Amino acid sequence: MPFSPESLTLDALIHTGIAVAVIVVVAVILRFVINRVIGHVANGAGVPGLLSLLRKRRGVTDADRIQAFGSARRAQRARTVSSVIRNAATILIFGTAFMMVLGQFGVNLAPVLASAGVVGLAIGFGAQNLVKDFLSGIFMLLEDQYGVGDHVDLGDAIGTIERVGLRTTTVRDVTGMVWYVRNGTIERVGNGSQDHAVAVLDIPLALDTDVTHAATIAEEAAVAAIDENGHGGDVLDKPQVLGVESLSASGMTLRLTARTKPGRQWAVQRSMTERVVAALRADEVMLAA
Repeated sequence: MPFSPESLTLDALIHTGIAVAVIVVVAVILRFVINRVIGHVANGAGVPGLLSLLRKRRGVTDADRIQAFGSARRAQRARTVSSVIRNAATILIFGTAFMMVLGQFGVNLAPVLASAGVVGLAIGFGAQNLVKDFLSGIFMLLEDQYGVGDHVDLGDAIGTIERVGLRTTTVRDVTGMVWYVRNGTIERVGNGSQDHAVAVLDIPLALDTDVTHAATIAEEAAVAAIDENGHGGDVLDKPQVLGVESLSASGMTLRLTARTKPGRQWAVQRSMTERVVAALRADEVMLAA
């Protein structure tokens, strides 16, 4: 019931004060507990994989490295998502507590809720793009479409992720240009940094080349290039020739690939290219023009 001068008795004030204090204390405790639970879950994400890798110290396999890399990504994603959940929980808890306090003072909540609904509808209609950006950012984080350090193709922006926010994603391309991409405008994501990458080497050969002989030379040279340039820790599988990729009137293309760690494919590819070309020329294998 609304306050009136007649209702301002000592008992009423004490009762209202105690009720308000209880509401505030419960809200603060509830927020603290929820934040602790969310923080515990977020801090625990990815830790087992990292600790397991550290305990091994020696004899770490490529699968272990990939597992630890995925654990770090999950931890980063969990921290970002937990921040969103914390903020949403805080708004919900203290918003509810505020309404309950108003109810203790006899304020009619129906007009307040109706006004809040109208204002929220107006804000939501006027900020459709902003809401779309935030929702897209949340789903991208939950689905782990990309993370900081990944090399991605977002359509108009191609480069390395420098920052992942709920509204925008920051990408730096090969020229050093920084692109700020709104999450709501991203329709497709090409990620070259998840799980593994592939170094691809297309070798143009003349039509009269002995393909089997050229493939043997190329494969041996690629293996030697990896050993000589210290890429043994970057390559997950031994380089192998897949065969003739294309054929034309001027020549044919022999394809050689090597599975690598994410982001290391270009360095491995450059090393293999230099060594393979030198080996083919030394053996007088004719390259196509």
